[in-house]
Amino acid sequence: MNKNIIFLIVGGMLLLAFVMATVIYKNHQSTMQGTSGGRNQSVVERQSAPIKGPVDARVTIVEFFDPACGTCADFYPLVKQLIDQYPGKVRVMMRYAPLHTGSDEVVKMLEAAHLQGKFFPALELLFNNQRRWIVNHVSQPTRARSILNGMALDHERLAADISQPEVTEAVQKDIQDGQSLKIKATPEFFVNGRPLPSFGFQQLSRLVKEEVEKSY
Repeated sequence: MNKNIIFLIVGGMLLLAFVMATVIYKNHQSTMQGTSGGRNQSVVERQSAPIKGPVDARVTIVEFFDPACGTCADFYPLVKQLIDQYPGKVRVMMRYAPLHTGSDEVVKMLEAAHLQGKFFPALELLFNNQRRWIVNHVSQPTRARSILNGMALDHERLAADISQPEVTEAVQKDIQDGQSLKIKATPEFFVNGRPLPSFGFQQLSRLVKEEVEKSY
């Protein structure tokens, strides 16, 4: 057989083998990334957590927050803007990361308000009055409760629900998942399970845009 023909056959076989190996590797990488993303998603999200925006939105911003965090209060209206920017496409899930002393008791109040469908009004009230219930960066649960007393809530039920196992379990689940995700400061954001490359609203906006473009 002509040496040139043999060379072409061997070269073609090597090229085919290289292409097949590349395809197999990329498929393996995609599978691994999908599996890893699924595992991360299961830690990032909690099914019963408070949600603002359409329940069936394909893009979920998960925010781990502390109601005593000033930056969380500053970001709150900005995150709401992202829901409005992409109507029907983006939702926000709020999860507790009570890093300030005393905030563990305050987030139980928020979770109890959530059981009455009043999580976001309660959160906004606490955000807007942080100076009244935070002293030297320490949360004062009694003061926070007095502020919530001004809301239209079933306050007897609120008082009872604060100590209910389902409230404690929800808060503990968020704390444990936050520890697994190595959250050391708030707010901490994830978009469809992806963490921000660095902290900032522009980075958050960019990540949301990427996920909206991928999902719709």
